Amino acid sequence: MTAIEVSHTVDGPEDAPVVVLSNSLGATRAMWDPQVPVLAERYRVVTYDTRGHGASPAPAGPYTLDDLVDDVLSLLDRVGAQRAHVVGLSLGGMTALRLAAREPQRVHRLAVLCSSAKTEPQGFLDRAAAARADGTASFAPAVVSRWLTPAHAAAHPDLVSRLEGMIAGCDDEGYAACAEVVGGVDLRADLGRITAPTLVVSGAEDPALPPAHQQAIADGVRGAELLTVSPGAHLANLEQPLRISGALLGHLDAAGDER
Repeated sequence: MTAIEVSHTVDGPEDAPVVVLSNSLGATRAMWDPQVPVLAERYRVVTYDTRGHGASPAPAGPYTLDDLVDDVLSLLDRVGAQRAHVVGLSLGGMTALRLAAREPQRVHRLAVLCSSAKTEPQGFLDRAAAARADGTASFAPAVVSRWLTPAHAAAHPDLVSRLEGMIAGCDDEGYAACAEVVGGVDLRADLGRITAPTLVVSGAEDPALPPAHQQAIADGVRGAELLTVSPGAHLANLEQPLRISGALLGHLDAAGDER
């Protein structure tokens, strides 16, 4: 499948190093709202909606993880970035890992949050079937209940409502095709090929992809650093915005003036 033009936003100075942020299954680029202004003070921040999500097209499936990688490469070309720092959460993290293994010359530094190199497929295949049969809105509350810890969700009902709206707003077939990508992920052989300095972030209370998944990534990528935040569920960047934004800045700033 050829790459598609995903919908994207660019923030920050035009001449700064580029950082690409890749969203979770079911979310849009708005999931990065707490991180964008912090990173955009010194980076050119590119956020986008994965195909099938938000304002991006939803071409007919099936999709492969390499299709999602090709979309990011096309986006980097469009914004004129030969090389970029790449940050991804969940599905976005899987895309980032595959990109870094497949096209090492395009990835400067890598940050992978609440993601996995090898998933248990059945739950994602079931969700794909549910999206096709009943629409994504049918399971939006159940999915969002895993994105935030119960205490955070109870304290932030507006955020819960906004996140449920993101899932409900996905193209049903696009979501299903992306869920099948997540269910089929096996990047274990790719981890050892990744040369980009890598930060791996875990949410201690993540029921979707628990910390053992991130530990396996950190063990497989040479020299990777592992950070665990608590409280934090699957979208740990929303629950711990200062901690995650600070960790990302520290990781990216360590690149110094290299381009």
